Amino acid sequence: MTTDALRTTHVTSLTELDPPITGDQIVQSLVPPAQFADASFDNYRPDADYPSQHAAVDLLRTFAAGGAAPHGRGGFLGFGRKKKAAEDAPKPGVYLDGGFGVGKTHLLAAAWHAASGRKYFGTFIEYTALVGALGYANTVALLRGSSLICIDEFELDDPGDTMLMTRLIGDLVAGGTRFAATSNTPPNALGEGRFAASDFLREIHAMAGNFETVRIDGLDYRRRATTGEAVVTDATAVAAAVEATRAAGGAATRDDFRSFIAHLATVHPSRYIKMVAGLDLIAFDDVVQLHDQMQALRLVAFIDRAYDAELPIVASGVPLSDVFDEAMLGGGFRKKYLRSVSRMIALTAPGPHAS
Repeated sequence: MTTDALRTTHVTSLTELDPPITGDQIVQSLVPPAQFADASFDNYRPDADYPSQHAAVDLLRTFAAGGAAPHGRGGFLGFGRKKKAAEDAPKPGVYLDGGFGVGKTHLLAAAWHAASGRKYFGTFIEYTALVGALGYANTVALLRGSSLICIDEFELDDPGDTMLMTRLIGDLVAGGTRFAATSNTPPNALGEGRFAASDFLREIHAMAGNFETVRIDGLDYRRRATTGEAVVTDATAVAAAVEATRAAGGAATRDDFRSFIAHLATVHPSRYIKMVAGLDLIAFDDVVQLHDQMQALRLVAFIDRAYDAELPIVASGVPLSDVFDEAMLGGGFRKKYLRSVSRMIALTAPGPHAS
């Protein structure tokens, strides 16, 4: 069943949803998410205590207007010295590196809005899903000639995706396309602690060499606005929230958390965006801590889509901010899990859920 019919068919559980998604639908979705539909450099609120945020705005204004990214702000570590001419050559992309919640996605969306020409904005997983749906050659043909491609939350969880994105960027840069990307990890550190990076180090470095790194320091605005823990409630309150949403004409789902996690394994992450489409509330009963990394990574991908949709969550059981165990939080995906925790704190908090 697809989420397009959600309101009329009264879907009550996420486990009922296994929405298909086509290449054309992925292409249509390659725009900033709703919460960043009006993002601009003027309404970005830099923290006065972190000058790098102001510097990032200035750099991206220039870059989005078609100018070359200035050199010397950040740079790459571990690549060795290159020829002077190569060092001075304008980079075809900028790479926003910083912790979660410092406004990287806002700035990326602002650059997209400010740029002219044919342009695309999507998450790393959306671009890899596009290749899966259309094939590599058709994807290159579709994206070739675009003025700007924005890649949010650049991930390298899978070695095959590393090579795929390296090749895609290289082919499109050769045609004049420029790139802007975000991540919580500097380009030369991508893959560290996640898989045997030595076999893919050359590809990682080749990709990184296309970008000028822009470091954005600061505190997570979501944690500044919350208590530091996801709100947890009981079954009665979960039921009441679901009923109130439906009584007001909204669409709400309610799932046993374990069943929901099991269902995610049956749906490709590229389809999660359609699972949340049309919803006004997600409810979980009996949240438990996860100890399986694949389950945890699927949850991260789902929460990213829920966060983009500004979709509130109510839950009972273990606080969602504690859903990842200590081994996960100390491992190679630490930054990814912490970003997801930050987002779950925001989505379970009363009031607006994103900014």
